[in-house]
Amino acid sequence: MRKNNINFAEEVDSFDPFILVKELERRVLFEDNHLIIVVKRAGEIVQGDKTKDIPLVEMIKYYLKIKYNKQGNVFCGLVHRIDRPVGGIVIFAKTSKALSRMNTLIKEREIKKTYWALTEKPLPNSEGTLIGYLKKNEQQNKSYHSFKPIKSYKYAELSYKILDYTDRYVLTEIDLVTGRHHQIRAQLAANGAVIKGDLKYGAKRSNPDGSISLYAKKITFEHPVSHQMITVEYTPDFFKPKRDHEPK
Repeated sequence: MRKNNINFAEEVDSFDPFILVKELERRVLFEDNHLIIVVKRAGEIVQGDKTKDIPLVEMIKYYLKIKYNKQGNVFCGLVHRIDRPVGGIVIFAKTSKALSRMNTLIKEREIKKTYWALTEKPLPNSEGTLIGYLKKNEQQNKSYHSFKPIKSYKYAELSYKILDYTDRYVLTEIDLVTGRHHQIRAQLAANGAVIKGDLKYGAKRSNPDGSISLYAKKITFEHPVSHQMITVEYTPDFFKPKRDHEPK
């Protein structure tokens, strides 16, 4: 996968705090004493894995340490994850108290997540609900779908609305109800709407940068401390609708 971000390993080694802070500052959508919400680029990992690539959570720790001249270890808790080939909004907690409360919101499904996807074909209706059952295969890092309940498969639900069309793809908005592994990717593919670039779930070809055309666009939740409703939204230029014609 071609990397589309600064090589943070090199930047940290050479310790150029100006580049580090400025790069991440451009990606911060919301920040207060309790939370920081940033744009994850497709290709970045959110937390460490076997690749040993620097995860976004570590980048944010460096950012906080340098920007605020913090001494010692910096706390940065990951509230939720999105897949490596997916870009979009990610929430981090700056305190353990905020992390605990955000984890409760996740468990109680009180965080509303909205995604945009470009698919090769449209879903059956202009808007609706998809219900299915998913099972994760750990070795393949892939989820398998069933339309009927099966033992060991987990219930999965999302709602969708078709927003627009490009010359070859369909732009669809998705609101998650449950949050299963690869849920959007697996459910859309099972219903005939494979996400552009998603070879794992049946796409015809990959995207040039190895990403898939799925984006975590909007998130709404009650702030863990102030209890005000927070909505954060970001739309990259390449996902903005441009009507050409509807696919046949």
